[in-house]
Amino acid sequence: MTAYELAQVNIARLKAPLDTPLLKDFVDNLDPVNADADAADGFVWRLQSDEGDATAISVFDDPWLIVNLSVWRDTDALTAFMYQGRHREMLGRRREWFERVEEAMTTLWWVPAGHRPTVTEAENRLLHLRAHGPTPYAFTLRTSFPPGAAGVTRGADRPATSPA
Repeated sequence: MTAYELAQVNIARLKAPLDTPLLKDFVDNLDPVNADADAADGFVWRLQSDEGDATAISVFDDPWLIVNLSVWRDTDALTAFMYQGRHREMLGRRREWFERVEEAMTTLWWVPAGHRPTVTEAENRLLHLRAHGPTPYAFTLRTSFPPGAAGVTRGADRPATSPA
């Protein structure tokens, strides 16, 4: 039986460049929040550059978007981290730093244990959620699916039901 872990991506559209006063509190809290994530029960992995965060990693070829891509033991571990401590405080302030958007900016999916998703994989999952709503291939915390429901294969970049 394959063991699974939960991948999550969330992207945000910046209101200003990261080096401006408007984003100072956000930038100043990146390292502490990332350290909290790294130490959280159920945390497995997060995308990061040599600087220790993912702010310089491009998503959807849009310089105003920043990406957070991570892997967790399960939805309970992710939820516990998201809604407590410093991350909860920052989440409550997100409208100060990020534009409000209508389309989905967050999605979840199960990956085989040990798989580390790529930005391209995350973009494909998010686009699938936007086009089809929550499915086993790409879902939300509110509408989730059990591990293995999508017939996931290592490194899969598209739904198991789509042609290769």
